[in-house]
Amino acid sequence: MMETSEVFFTDMHCTSSLNLLKKLERLVKAAGFEKMDFNRKMTAIKIHFGEPGNLAYLRPNFAAKVASMVRERGGKPYLTDCNTLYSGERNNAPDHLNAAFSNGYNPLSAGCHVVIADGIKGTDYREIEVNLDYTRKAMIGTAISDADIIISMSHFKGHEQTGFGGALKNLGMGCASVGGKLFLHSGNPPFIYQKNCTGCKICVNNCAHDAVHLGDDRKAYIDYDRCTGCGQCVAVCQFDAARVQGNSESDALNRKIAEYAYAVVRDKPALHVNFIMDVSPDCDCWGHNDRPLVEDIGIAASTDPVALDKASVDMVMNAPAARHLREKENGNDLRGEDKFRLVHGSTDWKTGLLHGEKIKLGSLSYKLIKI
Repeated sequence: MMETSEVFFTDMHCTSSLNLLKKLERLVKAAGFEKMDFNRKMTAIKIHFGEPGNLAYLRPNFAAKVASMVRERGGKPYLTDCNTLYSGERNNAPDHLNAAFSNGYNPLSAGCHVVIADGIKGTDYREIEVNLDYTRKAMIGTAISDADIIISMSHFKGHEQTGFGGALKNLGMGCASVGGKLFLHSGNPPFIYQKNCTGCKICVNNCAHDAVHLGDDRKAYIDYDRCTGCGQCVAVCQFDAARVQGNSESDALNRKIAEYAYAVVRDKPALHVNFIMDVSPDCDCWGHNDRPLVEDIGIAASTDPVALDKASVDMVMNAPAARHLREKENGNDLRGEDKFRLVHGSTDWKTGLLHGEKIKLGSLSYKLIKI
């Protein structure tokens, strides 16, 4: 068992003299920001810019506040993310920048540049040798691997393949080049539960790799010679027909993500911030977002991404469910229940955190300190 880590937390309550941006500043300072030497250091602020059409992504104001704090201490901040594996508006640098700008992430609003970490087509990366259970060398976007300091800012939400997405997902999957994402998804292909398939073709139309087709029976099927396991069909299916294979595949994906996160932050000063608000059931990678699972909870920060994610998921579990979920569960407020397993029953988020502790990325034991 690793030592107990400190996780700092602030709620959403504001006053006329203390708005949410000021609370964020106090939070990150308490969590270790002021102990970091930013002078002339390249500081990668890893953030998800949001797929256009999805409105649950983080407001750019939060990133601008952190970037200004870095600049005040002599650092050289930039906002960054890697290209996606699936089709959409972020799978190459020109489109990705357009998406970021349209969602408010631009040099004027953020006060720093926006850099796509793995280049024009997702092929610009460094190999970082880690020699862990699944990963020998992690393929990390160059603009992230070359950074002196890492600050991750993560929208904490559900995820259809990993259970939830927080700091580990933002670091491990988000910092991987396209080739790295292919590795992470290998061995994790989805399948079509044909009893539920209506032949609507939404999975066919949204597959970036021409792997999903309709058969003569008007049911979808997957060509596994083409499938990369990216899970886009799972996310867009409205009839629960495209599904994750099962816990074993989700477990392997979570463990690989933890190993990639380890590669990103190894031997570097790092600070991580989770925004536990608009806790939507699915990832921000899709061009839509559903109703949140719980009411907004607050913001948490730590130098330990494992402890941070564990504290965040505990707060969601202990919070009452949103009204629409309570109605679905016959009035049960679901306090103490795993809301992420409720909406994504074939996933088990615990495996990633357990593996993160095993590889000494962080600790599952934490002390929550309210700011």
